[in-house]
Amino acid sequence: MARIDIQHPHRRSSEEARRIVDGIAAQLRERFGVAADWRGDAVDLSGPGFKGLVKLLPGQVQVSAELGFLLSALRGQVEAEIRRVLAERLD
Repeated sequence: MARIDIQHPHRRSSEEARRIVDGIAAQLRERFGVAADWRGDAVDLSGPGFKGLVKLLPGQVQVSAELGFLLSALRGQVEAEIRRVLAERLD
């Protein structure tokens, strides 16, 4: 299993950051069947071949994910895509 840990700073309000992350989670649900379960200021994500947690902190979003066997081979691409989406939506 491969692990991804990302910390992305932002200047958004807590409410705005939550709306953005919720929109990303909704897009993942539609495209890939990913389940999203909010618990306070964090959302658990799970789907075929991965489990993840996105924490909303003041001025920062933390993403932690464990990739299954097949996605482990694509770890670099998956991490780059996460970083790209966070930069595109939160910066």
